[in-house]
Amino acid sequence: MEAGAPTIFLIATEESGDRLGAGLMRELRARLGAGVRFEGVGGRAMAEAGLRSRFPIEELSIMGFAAVARQLRGILRRIRETADAVVAAAPDVLIIIDSPDFTHRVAKRVRARAPNIPIVDYVSPSVWAWRPGRARKMRGYIDHVLAILPFEPEALRKLDGPPCTFVGHPLTEQVGELRPSPVEQARRDASPPILLVLPGSRRGEIGHHMTVFGETLARLQAEDMAFEAVLPTMPHLENAVARGLENWPVRPRVVVGEDAKRAAFRVAHAALAKSGTVTLELALAQVPMVTAYRGGAVEAWIVRRYITASSVILANLVIGENVIPEFLQENCTASKLAPALRDVLTETPMRRRQQAAFARIDGIMSTGARAPSACAADIVIALLR
Repeated sequence: MEAGAPTIFLIATEESGDRLGAGLMRELRARLGAGVRFEGVGGRAMAEAGLRSRFPIEELSIMGFAAVARQLRGILRRIRETADAVVAAAPDVLIIIDSPDFTHRVAKRVRARAPNIPIVDYVSPSVWAWRPGRARKMRGYIDHVLAILPFEPEALRKLDGPPCTFVGHPLTEQVGELRPSPVEQARRDASPPILLVLPGSRRGEIGHHMTVFGETLARLQAEDMAFEAVLPTMPHLENAVARGLENWPVRPRVVVGEDAKRAAFRVAHAALAKSGTVTLELALAQVPMVTAYRGGAVEAWIVRRYITASSVILANLVIGENVIPEFLQENCTASKLAPALRDVLTETPMRRRQQAAFARIDGIMSTGARAPSACAADIVIALLR
């Protein structure tokens, strides 16, 4: 290792954070030299970028409050072990990436035991949506937040949170893979229209949404609405999707893998999607949509009790206007989803309003010509001990 080369400790416990961490690692190595030392917790992408994870992040891929409660003892043990490892490594900076229920607990422990280690939080917790009091508390253990949504720096400032900089969303680097070629645009505009069905990216989400999504498509078909349904999924979810499709009267074409998913986005005319990051992906792809969410009883209670944002749809929040209809919990029914889907499958004011809003999204999400990982690396390097 080069003399004086820094040690950087990163923690990512989900696939999306793993990809962010890998991009940042590559950028930091390019700027700081091959001698930079990476330690921490991450997945496959970070391993390929040079990190040896202290444990498999699949241990923490837990969905739902009941599931977390059942595995709480193991999670708390991993929090203690990870904090111990950070303190022992004495890195020049600690970067926690998303997953605040895990990473922020580690950060608090590190700050208490080793207050001289700078801590950067890559991806702001959703303090603008719920538990806004967390923002002020973060000042005690976070030195800088790297935001991936453009409205977050102002939101944290208003909530008296730590310094925050918008560094850009990784999806903006993939716009070329989401937008259609002339041939694909012709298919997007042709009949029957292609309808994307996106029930979620976790097994628990798929379980909650497959039945109602299937009922919605059956209702559309019964009303003589012409469409070609396509359901993109990932290899590890293929069996869960297949089980969910067993009783669907309308069978979608299932496509598997990231490349197939992007190809489907490029020809899609409309989408029925579970709320989440995919709504921003669809907006960047300029695909009008209807969104839905149905969770367990505990999640439903928390949504009603604590959510303060004007919308739970990420694309609506980024655009700053509730142009995408959302059907949550008891409103997530085929009788409500089907008419809204008819509106985005045909030329209606709702469809045109979404298209006009999506045309503005590139400017809203822009960081100039710089990649998010480059903007993030600027701040990390400035904070190195």
